[in-house]
Amino acid sequence: MAGKLSPTHEAPYRGLRVLDLGQGIASPYCAMLLGVYGADVIKVEPPEGDWSRFLGTTYGNHTTLSAVYNRGKRSLCLDMKHPDGVAIAKRLASDSDVLIEGFRPGVAARLGLGYEELSRDNPGLIYLSISGFGQSGPYSKRPGSDSVAQAFSGLVSVNPGNDGLPHRIGTTVSDVVTGVYAFQAIATTLFARMATGTGRWIDVNLAQSTAALLGHKVAEHVLEGGVPRALNVPAGTYQCSDGWMMVTLVNEAQYKRLCGAIGRDDLAADPRFADFARRADSADALIPQLREVFRAQPAEVWLARLHAADVIAERIHNPGEWLRSPHVEATRAAVRQDTPGVGPVFSPRTPGIASLSEDHLCPAPDIGQDSVAVLLEAGYDRAVIDDLIKAGAVRQAKGAAAGDHA
Repeated sequence: MAGKLSPTHEAPYRGLRVLDLGQGIASPYCAMLLGVYGADVIKVEPPEGDWSRFLGTTYGNHTTLSAVYNRGKRSLCLDMKHPDGVAIAKRLASDSDVLIEGFRPGVAARLGLGYEELSRDNPGLIYLSISGFGQSGPYSKRPGSDSVAQAFSGLVSVNPGNDGLPHRIGTTVSDVVTGVYAFQAIATTLFARMATGTGRWIDVNLAQSTAALLGHKVAEHVLEGGVPRALNVPAGTYQCSDGWMMVTLVNEAQYKRLCGAIGRDDLAADPRFADFARRADSADALIPQLREVFRAQPAEVWLARLHAADVIAERIHNPGEWLRSPHVEATRAAVRQDTPGVGPVFSPRTPGIASLSEDHLCPAPDIGQDSVAVLLEAGYDRAVIDDLIKAGAVRQAKGAAAGDHA
């Protein structure tokens, strides 16, 4: 449907046309991942722009949310309250491989942009809907968000702080994992389409995606009849004299080596701490002793000892410290995109890509930056585009003249 360029390992989705009607993080992130792998992604925004452009500190016409999750895209600004705006979206959908939308269930269909209508003209269309609770069920009409999904799924309940209270994970983990699950669902459908010739409607939601992160925790609650005992005591966070570190264990031998590395062989010999189960039952007696030991020395001293004993441990970094880590710098684990009006935008590199092609993604666009160019490609005459702009059905980036190609 889209261009004729040949796919490569670096750009397996080259030639794929994606229409991204999503806002926020989950939908745009899924579309961005397709762009990372070579797809031509057209981001369709309302006149006021994607709401993620205003959630947090703004830098020009972006926040970090919009600047990170909309890289590699072109922006077309349409007023969906204008019939011509909807007509343009339909026309673009008829020549797209993938359409991604994040409206509340039923809204896209009311606009005339639902799967049933669009697939009649484009049976190969892969249509992805992302929502808070899914397209059906008693909660389908409820508003959803990252925080709501974390709470509903049980994720918050398994993340107690030292204060004993349940805490939200401090990043948009539900949005991001939903984007990843949506991306893999599209990938499998693209593979199936090669044999069937048809697309399908994919329903991915934040609540289910976040619950999928919990994995064995659901099984534990059923089999243990409630809140399960801790898995690998004394794993956890420990304060050192100059910061914090994480220590974890996956077998009994590591506990004995841990005790030796910190000079507390007596803790390995204590029958109360003889195995994972008994350590879980006696955590209140064990963990305060370890905390006292670790506070006495800097993190690097403890890490040297623990690593020498083959115990799993690492300093707790903030995101800036992670970015400056010698390992991150050596492995080029972060990507920098210089974004107009914003400055350098750093983000972690997408895992598993075949090259450093992500470095060459275009920065996240301004609202309507590419409106004219996209419509010209779609076959609209220049005079018609100018009329659409005058009527308000199409907008372009502020400051651009009507004759500019965005």
